[in-house]
Order: sequence, then C-alpha cells, then structure tokens
Amino acid sequence: MNESTERPASKKRVVLLAGDAERRHLIEEQPQAILVSDNLPLRANLSVLENITVVLQFRTNTYIGEANDTAWKLLTQVGHIGCAEQRDPDLTYEERFVAKLLRAIVLSPPIILIDRPAQLLPDTNYPFFLNKLLLALEGRFEQCWILDYAWNAPLYSSRA
Repeated sequence: MNESTERPASKKRVVLLAGDAERRHLIEEQPQAILVSDNLPLRANLSVLENITVVLQFRTNTYIGEANDTAWKLLTQVGHIGCAEQRDPDLTYEERFVAKLLRAIVLSPPIILIDRPAQLLPDTNYPFFLNKLLLALEGRFEQCWILDYAWNAPLYSSRA
C-alpha cells in the first residue's frame, strides 16, 4: 500500500492499492468508516434531497424539516442545488457522486472512504473534481481516504 497526502485538502488522504484483495482488506479494517462506492447505489425512487434526508432521519432520528434543511445546506455548500429534486436515473455521474458523498458526510463519520473513484466518475478528471468538492466541504468531515489503484498514481500528481 502506497499513501500520499495532498494539500490543500489536508484531511484528504490518497491510498494507492495494488489490487482488490488489498482494497477489500483495508475497507474491512475500518468498520467506523462510511463507504462511498459504486456498490452502494442511491435509492432510485428518491430524489437527491430525499436520499440525504432519509439517512439523517433513519440513523439519528432527526425531524424531517431539520433533515431537509441540513441536506439543502450541504447541496448549497457544494453548488449542486440544481439536482436536489432529481432521481438517480436522471443524474450525471458527478451529481450522483455528490449525492453519495453528501449522504455519507451528513452523518459526520470519523472516516469517509471513497472507493475507486474512476468507477464513480468516468470521463471526469476525478482527482481535480474530488479536491474541489472536498475543499468545499472542509469542516464537515474528519478524514477522507480516496482508495485508488497504484497504476492511477500519476493522476494525483500536482498537475491533476
């Protein structure tokens, strides 16, 4: 496992992995972490706003009005209020990723694991996109680990 830390998103850590076995092992070793993954889809019958809100309602018993306010604030903070009422099939890859990330961040977990961002954000300069998004959310999470394969290391250079 090769790790690199980037600035200015100081709470972000890129973890470069040799393969799937190492990736699965790392995920299993972090039971307190919340995973943002292609394997954890949004609820297709709910809007982006509802996908974020329902997590707060279910996990923390937050009233719907307060949960909605929190979800709106997060969407506003990252500049994605335009997708708030859209459902999964109508979202772009970037909007879908934002919804999944905010669904994780809303619980303030100690660690957020972004699993294989290339699968979540195809045709996107995802290191740049992730850095911009995580900077917008600074103060909303303790740590964010980006789990990627070692062969993608050049994408995380200072030019990415």
